[in-house]
Amino acid sequence: MIRVVVAEDHTIVREGIKQLIGLARDMQVVGEAGNGEQVLETLRGTPCEVVLLDISMPGVSGLEAIARIRALNDPPAILMLSMHDEAQMAARALKAGAAGYATKDSDPALLLTAIRRVAAGGRYIDPALADRMIFEVGLTDSRPLHTLLSEREFSVFERLAQGANVNDIAQQLALSSKTISTHKARLMQKLQVHSLAELVKYAMAHKLL
Repeated sequence: MIRVVVAEDHTIVREGIKQLIGLARDMQVVGEAGNGEQVLETLRGTPCEVVLLDISMPGVSGLEAIARIRALNDPPAILMLSMHDEAQMAARALKAGAAGYATKDSDPALLLTAIRRVAAGGRYIDPALADRMIFEVGLTDSRPLHTLLSEREFSVFERLAQGANVNDIAQQLALSSKTISTHKARLMQKLQVHSLAELVKYAMAHKLL
């Protein structure tokens, strides 16, 4: 039996995933979480083979949680679940240590296939993304500007785009406001934007919101 923990901040989506997994005879949901801190707490006390991890969660984001999950004793395989069907986002997650990347609009049967594959020690990429990753990732001329951001800058960028201010982000990431302001200045320079409105527009244009 494949034991799965579902980490998704939208209750309706989380319940739908739980129902889908409940239909499979070879897997069961043994835990759930609505934010990054909850999933880490759940995993510390709940043995499982796979954690289905939403890439965009409040608090500790999915990308940030990957390293912390992998640092646990006997960590589960991490299958990222995202609304972003972007090759660069998938590559970022896999590089951080995820075993697979699926999108929320993929066929439900494919999600079950993905869970089985990563539980068995394999890797999974959403079929719609696989070819794009081969051709897009690493081709510097066609890479969007946000791929130039460091992991920390990308975390700050995501939160700014979602409407958080510098002080909020500093508290969430346990850093000083001055450090967050420095990251903000650097990422805006890399993205070639000059205001928060332009930053949000960029995020929307690249389907990062």
